[in-house]
Amino acid sequence: MDGEVVESYKSGMYRIALDNGHEALGYTAGKMRRYRIKILIGDRIKLELSPYDLTRGRIVYRYRESDNNSAQAAASQ
Repeated sequence: MDGEVVESYKSGMYRIALDNGHEALGYTAGKMRRYRIKILIGDRIKLELSPYDLTRGRIVYRYRESDNNSAQAAASQ
């Protein structure tokens, strides 16, 4: 599920506005922490939602600016 980072909290937690209109709380995945991929407010990201709590998830990918157009095109189809 794709979305945009709205707010940043301590310890790698982020408030994310999803493309379907909902909001979720996400944390950075281990490999993103390992390779020190920075996430800033306004970044487009890919989120894996928890099957137990649909308001929480794991951020697994941060779209690059060149990927941003392709991610929006894929979401609109």
